[in-house]
Amino acid sequence: MEYRQLGRSGLMVSALSFGTMTLGGDGGFAKMGSSDRGAAMRQVDACLDAGINLLDTADAYAQSEEVLGEILQGRRARWLVATKARFARAPGVNAAGLSRHHLIEACEDSLRRLRTDHIDLYQLHGWDGRTPVEETLGALDHLLAAGKIRYVGVSNFSAWHVMKMIGAAAAMRSVAPVAQQVHYSLANRDIEQELVPLAIDQGLGILAWSPLSGGLLSGKYRQGEPAPAGARGSIPGADHWTAESEARIYRTIDELAGIATERGVAASAVALAWVLARPQVASIIVGARDERQLTQNLAAAELTLSAEELDRLERASRPPLLYPYWHQLRHASDRLAAADLSLLGPYL
Repeated sequence: MEYRQLGRSGLMVSALSFGTMTLGGDGGFAKMGSSDRGAAMRQVDACLDAGINLLDTADAYAQSEEVLGEILQGRRARWLVATKARFARAPGVNAAGLSRHHLIEACEDSLRRLRTDHIDLYQLHGWDGRTPVEETLGALDHLLAAGKIRYVGVSNFSAWHVMKMIGAAAAMRSVAPVAQQVHYSLANRDIEQELVPLAIDQGLGILAWSPLSGGLLSGKYRQGEPAPAGARGSIPGADHWTAESEARIYRTIDELAGIATERGVAASAVALAWVLARPQVASIIVGARDERQLTQNLAAAELTLSAEELDRLERASRPPLLYPYWHQLRHASDRLAAADLSLLGPYL
């Protein structure tokens, strides 16, 4: 297992981390996994054997924190634990958001469910436009000073949200995020427009969630074929496709299948290896409904794609540039920095 520095922090994280949303098993999470403690224990053991050192959860993931807390008893020191807060677990006008009131209460509740005295990476699970960012940072400073959290990250923020927080943190001499957890895959490269250049420029580590796009890139789905038995349901994300994006996604799936066959590995391992090769990615969050899926996903840690294979996947999955980036490509490509080239380089 490779270990990578998490942004500009001194924390080293495994290139693959284990996402424990699948351990919740209740309510809307029932299709994603199981609440069976024995199966959960075996999956975590397999991750430990593979060299994974980061477990990712959230207070919004049904019973995931409770299950993880049980599993970690007696071996907490062997893991980095990341969780998130933002959303409500109970009724109440102040039961959600990034206010001082909610964040401190949510952190205390997560510590209790996880049966631990600290959270290694505490992530803000979404933006809260009604709470001043200075109030949020003050609450995080309080939790850091109390030893309850060690590093801060953000998740599902817009680029300007992240930059606003970084700027406020600098002005306040407050704790600043070291990582952003974002949706990133061959089928969803939206973050390359702004969030990846921001991460490069500001030194943020990227934690990629849903790197298989909900199973779309797992090898189960092919154009013109129905979803296979045992899949979550209809083709993931298809209700949002345009004609252009549908053609691009199936082109990508075909290229994945070709490389997987040539390499003798699962398509999922190829898709994960592509994300691992992207700029500023510190770790990709893998999950699994069962041990077979987990074994396939863990294989990505040992797979290095060639420059030719990366280029094939890049060309198949390349999305159109949004404004102002196509304009910059045409008229400002003479003075691009490394962060700019992370997006525009392949188009030059």
